[in-house]
Amino acid sequence: MNTTPELPVPISYIAGNYFVFSVDAATFLRREHNICGVLTGTLPQVPQQNVFTGLPLELMPEEARLLVEKGVACIVDEVNFQKQGMRSLVEEDRKKYLQELESQGLETMQLQMRRKERQRDASLKKIEEKKAAAKAKKAEAKEDTTADAPTVAEDSVVSLFADSGEPSSHISSRRPSTLGSIEPMGITPPVSHPPLPQQPPAKHLLPLPEVQSSYPLFAHLHSKGYFLCPGLRFGCQYLAYPGDPLRFHSHFLVVSTEWDEQLDLMTVISGGRLGTGVKKGFLIGGANKNVEESDGAGSNVRTFSIEWAGM
Repeated sequence: MNTTPELPVPISYIAGNYFVFSVDAATFLRREHNICGVLTGTLPQVPQQNVFTGLPLELMPEEARLLVEKGVACIVDEVNFQKQGMRSLVEEDRKKYLQELESQGLETMQLQMRRKERQRDASLKKIEEKKAAAKAKKAEAKEDTTADAPTVAEDSVVSLFADSGEPSSHISSRRPSTLGSIEPMGITPPVSHPPLPQQPPAKHLLPLPEVQSSYPLFAHLHSKGYFLCPGLRFGCQYLAYPGDPLRFHSHFLVVSTEWDEQLDLMTVISGGRLGTGVKKGFLIGGANKNVEESDGAGSNVRTFSIEWAGM
């Protein structure tokens, strides 16, 4: 289900980086504003893995600035906001919040226990079916002296899970119910609201992020509908995708240049060959700082695509 968060979306500024902690905000920015970011967190159930990562979503300074300029997001001094917010929190609200977390953890643990019990009952049912089939086969074997006896493996599997000759209904009925005495699961919310307000006060908001000189090129390509991601693994500044990176391959290796910068011919050739070798175009571009933007973001930017023909 697509959920639209309350605007502006808070972007947390922590130790010089920009993060989005809400899953609704992350999906909204990707779906509506072509902002992908990079997932940097570990998944709760598999914290040691490093292949599939989760929240928080880290944004490039260019992405954060673009969202603030469009009025979609705001930059929050998260450290001071958290410290002052927790100090000013009323004790009653704190206790109520902790009780809500405990009830959520208890409900989650109960769901897991019920799921395990259903799986256990299903396993016992399969075992009883195997035992019934084995008994039927044994009865047929007595009638027909040429029939083989049941294998030892089947009997051993059955004996591991159930007492001999006792139906599964008796086993499940005598198993004590532990739903009333279980410990609640520990819940770690990804966001701080509640108990803190979702929209921080103005005193905790920060100005526009500082960005590199490549920002005009970034904004220009974004205004054309491209999804832009970090391009370090391909030796460039950005990778430009024609649509969501989950559905499309990137089309361009993007490198920003100054308007009057002199480019070495070897740089152009190597970039063109690199882009062609990985089935992408090598795109360079920059903004004319002497010309004001007239009709939107990046209107004073020119770009050139270089491809190596005959390869």
